[in-house]
Amino acid sequence: MYGWIWRHLPGPIPLRLLLALALLAAVVLVLFVAVFPWAENALPFLDVTVDQ
Repeated sequence: MYGWIWRHLPGPIPLRLLLALALLAAVVLVLFVAVFPWAENALPFLDVTVDQ
């Protein structure tokens, strides 16, 4: 998959590297903004059953 992305990025190697880093940053941003908040509501991490 990564090879496919690398082959389809335009330009010379420095530009490809910059575009790959921008693509990675965009994926991380989408994960933190949309996916992780949705998953937090769906997972029972806040349901603590230990009493003090």
